[in-house]
Amino acid sequence: MIKYKTLEKTDIEIMHKTFLKAFNDYQVKMELPLSKYEDMLMRRGYNPEISMGAFENGELVGFVFNGLRNWDDKLTAYDTGTGVVSEYRKQGITSNLMANIKQLLKSKGIHYYLLEVIKTNTNALELYKKQGFEIVREFECFRLEKNIFEQSEYCSHNIYKKQTCNGSSQFSKLWDFNPSWQNSTDSITIKKDDFYCINVKLANEVIGYGIIDKKTGDIPQIAVHKDYRRRGIAKSIITELINNTDSNKISVLNVNKNSTLAKFLHDLNFEHFIDQYEMMLTL
Repeated sequence: MIKYKTLEKTDIEIMHKTFLKAFNDYQVKMELPLSKYEDMLMRRGYNPEISMGAFENGELVGFVFNGLRNWDDKLTAYDTGTGVVSEYRKQGITSNLMANIKQLLKSKGIHYYLLEVIKTNTNALELYKKQGFEIVREFECFRLEKNIFEQSEYCSHNIYKKQTCNGSSQFSKLWDFNPSWQNSTDSITIKKDDFYCINVKLANEVIGYGIIDKKTGDIPQIAVHKDYRRRGIAKSIITELINNTDSNKISVLNVNKNSTLAKFLHDLNFEHFIDQYEMMLTL
């Protein structure tokens, strides 16, 4: 008999093992050793008290791992991973997990429940719609092999200044869209030593910036002021970022569909490899 309970007493190694089993046939290949899995949970604000597992005879066979933060000034939970191992699927476990979690979140005064789902994952998409989630935004995801990137010479003027990653809220005036949960300022600053950052300044005014994970090659944020675009600044930022990561694979995830950034990445021959919906439930 399946039992449902929160995850305060569940070891991280057990969670990781079940996560890999549940996602071994996922549409996007998961390469996530334990250390990276722990980093992922930390960056996304994981909170075991609002996360839940499905257990049979004490074994974790399904889960919803949730993060908790303020989002649009409202206390919000974020689904950082939902899965059921293959032999336990089609038994209503995911629906039961979601129903239990909604009650739990409401009881804790949480206002929103946020998640992302791959567009072509129709089963998950329909499940979330039935649970009351609504589509908020459409995201495009990009990747690139470092060795095929055409390096850029720095554009005119000596306006580049490297800095440690001590927060990115100062750059919000440059954004065309707010970053997704996993790319947010909170997700960066909680592991700030993992990132390399660059500022672009002109007359002491920040007109562009970029941030990259020094190990994974993930670029959570990059932007240039709208008045200084199409001058080679963004490509120079990308060049600097790529030269400061150990990874041979570069990724830019959850870019607003049809945004200026999406078009820029297309023009740089980044591969547009998957699309996602951002979905939200008001509790």
